Amino acid sequence: MGPAATFGAELDAATTALEAAGLASARVEAEWLLAGLLGVGRVGVRLDLAGTLPEPLAERYAHAVRRRASREPLQRILGWEEFRGVRVRLTEAVLVPRPETETLVEWALELLPPPAAGRRVLAIDVGTGSGCIACALAAERSDLDVVAIDVSPAAAAVARENVRALQLSARIRVVVADLLDGISDPGADLIVSNPPYLPTALVSELPPEVRTHDPMLALDGGADGLALIRRIAAVARRGLCSSGVLVVETAGAAQAPATAALFQAAGFAQVAVRADLAGIDRFVAGRA
Repeated sequence: MGPAATFGAELDAATTALEAAGLASARVEAEWLLAGLLGVGRVGVRLDLAGTLPEPLAERYAHAVRRRASREPLQRILGWEEFRGVRVRLTEAVLVPRPETETLVEWALELLPPPAAGRRVLAIDVGTGSGCIACALAAERSDLDVVAIDVSPAAAAVARENVRALQLSARIRVVVADLLDGISDPGADLIVSNPPYLPTALVSELPPEVRTHDPMLALDGGADGLALIRRIAAVARRGLCSSGVLVVETAGAAQAPATAALFQAAGFAQVAVRADLAGIDRFVAGRA
């Protein structure tokens, strides 16, 4: 058995392998994989390049690098993702949270009524997946209760685990249901959703990290991508209080104004569109 390799040497070898696999951010991803294996922050790895990696850990690291080189998402190899200040565990049953969805949460928080003494605020997260939206909302508003809904029992199980791990079980209830089925007129202040919105024909064109590893149930939005958004717009008002708000994420481009038109046709007022961090109109909101 030879001497243990240094962090620097292992990172250089991993970077070369990931570059050969066509990954643009190969060095950064190599650092994240090693940091995840060691249970430290990525900066810690960079500051200790002379540190050594025992052979069993080096073998685990090489295995993780091979997984990433085969285009398995970094977040799935690590088993978690950071989302607006909360860390959520991931499995193949749930979508990897995207950074743009943090803007959906930011807007949803702005649309909630301000905190008031003695008043609880209620939100419903439709299609909760990992529970990232529900957990981020509850973590930022201590007066907020959330009903997190998903049609997939496997996804709901992941959401429940994340709720427990973040110590939010007293304020988040995870329900297996189709949209608002089983939710009897809760008078919610907010319904928020990041539904499947990709047109079916586009799913096969997605990068392998998404096409192969994200659940199809969370991606495919039907022929025009609006199948679930259309259904949500049609039923959401019965779940909202009179001043309640519906806010959803879309694929952007022409889908945002199309969603705004669906909201208006369903009787929503003050319908508005907001852009994501790239300047693409992506989010749509309306008041009941």
